[in-house]
Amino acid sequence: MNEERSSRGQPPKNWLDKLLSAFSTEPKNRQELLGFLKDASERQLIDYEALTVIEGALQLTDMQVGDVMIPRSHMVVVKIDQHPRDFLPLLIESAHSRFPVIGETADEVLGILLAKDLLPLITDPEALANFDMRQLLRPATFVPEYKRLYSMLREFRATHNHMAIVVDEYGGTAGLVTIEDVLEQIVGDIEDEHDVEEEADIRQTEQGLFLVRALTPIEDFNDFFSADFSDEEFDTLGGIVMQKFGHLPRRGEALVLAGFEFKVINADNRRIRLLQVRQLSAQEIAALPPED
Repeated sequence: MNEERSSRGQPPKNWLDKLLSAFSTEPKNRQELLGFLKDASERQLIDYEALTVIEGALQLTDMQVGDVMIPRSHMVVVKIDQHPRDFLPLLIESAHSRFPVIGETADEVLGILLAKDLLPLITDPEALANFDMRQLLRPATFVPEYKRLYSMLREFRATHNHMAIVVDEYGGTAGLVTIEDVLEQIVGDIEDEHDVEEEADIRQTEQGLFLVRALTPIEDFNDFFSADFSDEEFDTLGGIVMQKFGHLPRRGEALVLAGFEFKVINADNRRIRLLQVRQLSAQEIAALPPED
């Protein structure tokens, strides 16, 4: 007889039964539940990775698509009247697999172009000469900024789509969201096409704007921008920015610190991953209110 069976012949307890029996009371709300689970992790009834996944899944109920979307200004798009010779260099550089196709402006999203649908053009000169973007377009899915993340994940699973266009209250394009953006809130960092290359901690995107990885060493940031942030308390830029926020910020949140504007471009439920950095002008600095 299995040693875990009781004298009455009951089957052995599974891990959940053991977990529940370790506590005298059941949690009455989410905060108590999280405390319950953290206590369980400390008792090694569940491992830390399982705890973080559960925490991430619970967090989805409080988050909206607008919290994790890739903002409009960072979308890589193709125009409907462009020829492959004009847009292929951009597609190759971005290394994305899906691209919104627009009309005159980003508010007019006509469909989605899959990079794999362009592969036949490599071996078929006639297809390249007679290229018609409209024949390759896949339907675009549109969702509001306030759509709940758990609902977005369920829709991705049901439709087998991997990307949706996010619209604001006026019907304009606010950004886009991918299934990876949602899953990262549950499982943490996923290295994908939206991540900055490992070697590119700091990258200029346009005049005066830079994308900076939160894990950039403070010394490297100081050298690049001629800044003087202290590295006595933190090793990375993300540590300094996180302390200034005083909480784990969501995508789109911004702050000004020591003459720089830091805007969160990518973050999961554990840490900041990517920042947009802009150095303020002397006039902007002079107009700032005095720091406490």
